[in-house]
Amino acid sequence: MLKMFSATDKLLFVAAFLSLIFSEILYFNGETNDAIFIGIWVPSILAFGIYLKLINSKKND
Repeated sequence: MLKMFSATDKLLFVAAFLSLIFSEILYFNGETNDAIFIGIWVPSILAFGIYLKLINSKKND
């Protein structure tokens, strides 16, 4: 299953996951504004990964 993901896919997934975890740590430590700011990065990172996949698939066609 993991062989179908490229190194870029894995790196972006880890970046999004770490952003989510760091955001939760900040939130529970009382820094809510910083946590919300970093939490907004998660969908942006994942959307960037989707964009890269689309661009790569267009090149291969």
